[in-house]
Amino acid sequence: MQEKKTHSLATQIHEAYERIRSSIVQTPLLDVSGLLPDHSVRLLFKMENLQHTGSFKLRGATNKVLLLTAEQASKGVIAASNGNHGIAVALAAHKKGIAAEVYVSTHVSAVKAKRIEQHGAIIRRVGTDPLEAEMAARAAAMQADKVFISPYNDVEVVAGQGTIAVELQRQQPAVDVIFVSVGGGGLIGGIGAYQKMVSPGTEIVGCWPENSPVMFECMKAGRIIDVPERPTLSESTAGGLEAGSVTLDICKTVIDRSVLVTEEEIAAAMRTVYAQREWTIEGAAGVAVAAFSKEAEKYRGKTVVVIICGGKQ
Repeated sequence: MQEKKTHSLATQIHEAYERIRSSIVQTPLLDVSGLLPDHSVRLLFKMENLQHTGSFKLRGATNKVLLLTAEQASKGVIAASNGNHGIAVALAAHKKGIAAEVYVSTHVSAVKAKRIEQHGAIIRRVGTDPLEAEMAARAAAMQADKVFISPYNDVEVVAGQGTIAVELQRQQPAVDVIFVSVGGGGLIGGIGAYQKMVSPGTEIVGCWPENSPVMFECMKAGRIIDVPERPTLSESTAGGLEAGSVTLDICKTVIDRSVLVTEEEIAAAMRTVYAQREWTIEGAAGVAVAAFSKEAEKYRGKTVVVIICGGKQ
């Protein structure tokens, strides 16, 4: 049954690609095989850090906004995010002339808050924890009868994120392995659903920081549970999984292997990318690079794609 749902999601992803393609950057797929001393792996980076907002989040936000009815659009949208998702919703809504409110915690960085506001969204600061901001945002959306745009717990958002795989298939049809950092599961869920339809043999590797393996532990438990977390460089993937999230079953279906990395390994991966290419990537992207570096020997002679999900801002 879940495989049928995944196939249906893959169809939605293809439709989402046609819907959003004129609103996003078709990000490059770059050969970085010389990044590591062992050149026996053909290593490719999918550069979502070059997306308009600096991360893949614009894809899901744009797909959701473009699917709003005229009535929903007229009322405006609400989101909760201290970072990339908030920026993406603000820009996607601004492009369509739709009012947007983004709830953030008081710990939001000044840089990201400014970027959200620059795209025309109103910021609401609530609580010291992102979860408090999200709960307030959901309550406000319900009270005002506005659409709440979740960063991952929405099939239309997941479909937007999955458009990365549509581009990837056109850029490099033969891919043996894809490494993807995992937070709420929307990115890997979308990529995995589409890739499994067009290339069932491609291995999908989920990557987590050891300090915040939320989806990993929920998959092991077979249900959404509270998972203790510690501070991590991978801020974009940190945080609990919402009860009833659609992404849990998707991830259980599409993820073939899981790799956990330490904070030291994440930092080393980020340093290596900067030293070799002068690219400043975010911690979540560093997780995927670190996971590949840890597992590289397993993939000699293979074509490997690592999703660079965002740049450091």
